[in-house]
Amino acid sequence: MIARIWRGATREADAEAYVEYLRGTGLKAYRETPGNQGAWVLWRVADGRAEFLTLSFWESTEAIRGFAGDDIERAVFYPKDDRYLVERDTTVRHFQVIPD
Repeated sequence: MIARIWRGATREADAEAYVEYLRGTGLKAYRETPGNQGAWVLWRVADGRAEFLTLSFWESTEAIRGFAGDDIERAVFYPKDDRYLVERDTTVRHFQVIPD
């Protein structure tokens, strides 16, 4: 299994609206892609910003390609991301998950 992690930030005032936006875009797309094993958003407020991590689990790199396209290291963005994000990673990180 492979974990895929992305990081971004919004203004503190936009945090809850961005969570709802993520539910209808990124999280929905992750979960609807064959080979996805689950997806979550972690967030916190620090220094006047809301920091976000998306964490998704995948059965293989081929499954990730089904979501992200051929360049699986490139982050996937949605139409209203520019409205919310004040900072974002344009790449993602992948980690091998150690089985039980």
